Amino acid sequence: MTALGLVGMPLPALARTGVQRVRMSVDGDTTRVVFDMDGEADYSMFHLQSPDRLVVDLENARAIEDLAISDNPRSAIKAVRHAARNGSDLRVVFDLRKPVEPRSFVLMPAQGAPHRLVLDLNAGEAIAPRVAENSNGARRGRSQENLRDVVVAIDAGHGGHDPGAIGPAGTREKDVVLQIARRLAERVDSERGMKAVMIRSGDYFLPLRERIERARKADADVFVSIHADAIANRSVQGSSVYMLSERGASSEAARFLAQRENQADLSLGGVPINGKDDSLTNVLLDLAQSGSLEASNTLAERMISELHRVGKVRKPEVERANFAVLRSPDVPSILVEAAFISNPSEERKLRSASFQSSLADAMLTGLRSYFSTHARPGTLIADGQPDQHIIRPGETLSGIADRYSLSLAELRSANNVSDDRIYAGQVLQIPRDS
Repeated sequence: MTALGLVGMPLPALARTGVQRVRMSVDGDTTRVVFDMDGEADYSMFHLQSPDRLVVDLENARAIEDLAISDNPRSAIKAVRHAARNGSDLRVVFDLRKPVEPRSFVLMPAQGAPHRLVLDLNAGEAIAPRVAENSNGARRGRSQENLRDVVVAIDAGHGGHDPGAIGPAGTREKDVVLQIARRLAERVDSERGMKAVMIRSGDYFLPLRERIERARKADADVFVSIHADAIANRSVQGSSVYMLSERGASSEAARFLAQRENQADLSLGGVPINGKDDSLTNVLLDLAQSGSLEASNTLAERMISELHRVGKVRKPEVERANFAVLRSPDVPSILVEAAFISNPSEERKLRSASFQSSLADAMLTGLRSYFSTHARPGTLIADGQPDQHIIRPGETLSGIADRYSLSLAELRSANNVSDDRIYAGQVLQIPRDS
C-alpha cells in the first residue's frame, strides 16, 4: 500500500523542491540567472551547440509556476524552456544568443530570500591569448611561444545587494572599490607579462567561497581583494594590507574588520567557511605546505611599501586576520584596505579619479616588485630568472614535466630523484634549453 500525504499525494512527491521562479539581470558581459527555490536541490549543467544552449538539471525538483524571463536584447539568453525529467527531476534549457562561460553557486535563505541557485553566464571571457612581442613589435622566438602571462585575480569587495560600508556622505564601498579594481585591471593588462582577471566585473553579489573558486579556476598567481571599510571612530584613516592569520588577529581593528566582512557574507546567504569545516583544515594545511602564506606575506610587504607613496598607511607592517576571502589553498592572497570610507576626508578621496588612479599605480608597482622575485617558471616575467617550480598540492611529476615540455627522465635527472614521489612546497629545478 502506498503511503499518502495529507492531500492524497505520495510522500516522495511532497518532498520535491519547488522552483518558484527564475530571475534574470544583465551587467556588462555577465547575464545572471537566479532560481528561487523553497529548498535545496542538487544540480548539474552542460552545453549543447548548433544552436547554443545551456541545460540545467535539478534533481528531485519541480516548477511551481511557469519559469519565464523577460526579453532583454543585451542578455546572453534568448528564451527559457522547462520540463519534467525522469519522473522526479526538472530540466531547464536556456536558448543562448552567443556562447557563454557559465559559473554557478548556491545561496542559503537570508534576509527574507529563499534558497537560491545562481548562474553567471559570462560572454566576454573567451579572449585570445596575447602573443609575446619584443620591443620592436616582432614575435619572439619559438622557445617563448609557450610562455604565459602571470594572472592577477582582482576582487572588488561586496556588490549587488551587499553595499559594504557606507561613508558619511553616502558613498558606497561596493562602488568605489569596483572603480579602483577596474583601474588596476587596465594597468595590469597593459603590463608586459601580466593578465588581470576580474572576480566581480559588475554590480552583483558573490559569496566569499565563490570568489576564492573563481581565482583558482583562473589559475591565478595572486589574489588581491580591494576594500574601503568603516570603523566607529571616524578619525581613523590610512591604508592597510592584510593576509590570512592561522591563529589570532594582529590587532583588535584587524579582528573587527575580519568579523564584519565574514558576517556580512553569512547574513546574505553565503555558505559558512569556519573552523569546523574539514575543508578549511585542509586549506590551512595546504597553505603551510605550498608556501602560499610566505608568498602572501611578501606580496603584502611589497604592496605596503608602495602605498606609502600615495598617502597615509595606518600601520607600516602587514596585518593578519582570519578573513574568509583569503583562505585560498594555493593562491597567495592579500586584502587591501584602500582607505577608511568612514573618515570624511578619505571618503572624498575615494570618490576622486586621481586618488583611485594613484592607488592603482601603487598596487601595480607592488605587483611588479613581487613578480620580479616570485613569478612562476613558464611565465614571460620569469623568463631569464632562475628556473624553479614550487610544487602545489595535487601536482604530479609527470604533469610538471608536461607543463615545461620535458621528459620525466630530464626532470628527474635535473633534480637527482629516482622516483615520482614529490610533496607540496618542494622546489624543483627546471632545466633550460641551451
